[in-house]
Amino acid sequence: MKHSTTPQTRRGHRGGPARRIGRTLALVLPVVLVLSGTLAVTRVNWTGSPSSSVLAASDVSSAEVSAKTVSRAPQDVLRDQLITELQKKDPGVVLTHLQQAVNGHPSLARHCAAIARSLGQAAARIYGVPRAQSYARPVCDTSFASGVLAARG
Repeated sequence: MKHSTTPQTRRGHRGGPARRIGRTLALVLPVVLVLSGTLAVTRVNWTGSPSSSVLAASDVSSAEVSAKTVSRAPQDVLRDQLITELQKKDPGVVLTHLQQAVNGHPSLARHCAAIARSLGQAAARIYGVPRAQSYARPVCDTSFASGVLAARG
């Protein structure tokens, strides 16, 4: 009978350094992956605004994050952009841009009336009620006209 020159390992034998490294990695690697994934998610800019700074999760409380998210909803951003544009261009152009935005992003349709009403109020402040009323047209269910009238009283 021939005997092998390689030592045979017995069950329960610890093995060499490669086996110890493998066991250590098996315990440590999942922890490292979970932590690095968590840190990566907290560093992502979830607001969609390229100008906002990226914050770590520990830097801001959840109430502050939700308040900032609520205040910069897409309809709020659109409304602010259109009101700014209203100061440079006539209400007819701004109403056309509102209609195009709603056509391009149907999720904004439910906010269209409120945005148009805000534009009507702003137009009444900027141009006066009679002139602002002359731009009224059936965008978002004539809410622009009702906004102009609301600013009157």
